[in-house]
Amino acid sequence: MTELRRLGTSDLTVYPLNLGGNVFGWTADEAESFAVLDAYTAAGGNFVDTADTYTSWIPGHQGGESETVLGKWFAARGNRADVVLATKVGSHPRFKGLAPATVKAAAEASLTRLGTDYIDLYYTHFDDETVPVEEIITALDQLVREGKVRAIAASNISPERLTASLDFSRRAGLASYVALQPHYNLVSRDTYEGALQDIVAEHGLAAVPYFGLAAGFLTGKYRPGATVDSARAGSAAKYLESDRGPKVLAALDRVAEAHGAAPATVALAWLAAQPTVVAPIASARSTRQLPALLAAAELELTAEELAELTTASR
Repeated sequence: MTELRRLGTSDLTVYPLNLGGNVFGWTADEAESFAVLDAYTAAGGNFVDTADTYTSWIPGHQGGESETVLGKWFAARGNRADVVLATKVGSHPRFKGLAPATVKAAAEASLTRLGTDYIDLYYTHFDDETVPVEEIITALDQLVREGKVRAIAASNISPERLTASLDFSRRAGLASYVALQPHYNLVSRDTYEGALQDIVAEHGLAAVPYFGLAAGFLTGKYRPGATVDSARAGSAAKYLESDRGPKVLAALDRVAEAHGAAPATVALAWLAAQPTVVAPIASARSTRQLPALLAAAELELTAEELAELTTASR
């Protein structure tokens, strides 16, 4: 059985693959979303990520569709207490930004859609630099004190604002961020490595990277001349235009062949092995895509293989 990992300084323990919910209600309909969630939890997974804005980018959608699907699944399975549920605030069309009143109203709306009275991990989706960190942390701390949120975290935040937030929490004795959700993968390292990674390490936070598979590019299905039927094909294929993309694919192919594994498995295993990373996020729009993701939780790469991938990704 895969060992759970502690999420930063919190008392939450999570499976080392965070199942992304951005596809629920989008490229995965309700029935397929339920099937993916059932398969993930049956394999031992317990960490599901969503956001209040998913899937507001779809014509006719308002945001909150992913949370609604999850709420229906929790109700149908009766397993809310078995899942570490993460959602986010700040990007919903009706709840933009991180003003205290917005945070409070957005949290209540998320709780309603999710059909639960608490959120395990509540992220600020994008920092709102028009609001002082003191006001943001105080609003989040209030949700923790009310029992509506167990732990707080941040995403898409500058090193300076992250440090200021952590310092204020310490000085004021308020809830403090326990995790950071950065954009980080084999073809996007400078989005996390450096100042952000150093702060996360210094304060004992957990990194939970998004775009762990670079919008699908690191699955290996995007090759020169290949046509892929995917809603994210455009953003994934752009990595072929750089020198780094093909080099990373070649290294992934070599390591994957040595293990009889899929390139996606190797890419996520590399990410999970990086300092401060606790659980990369990856989503599956069908149960067919899930085994390669779950296998990353069991795959241990050698030091030489990690070094080969790291070198190729420079």
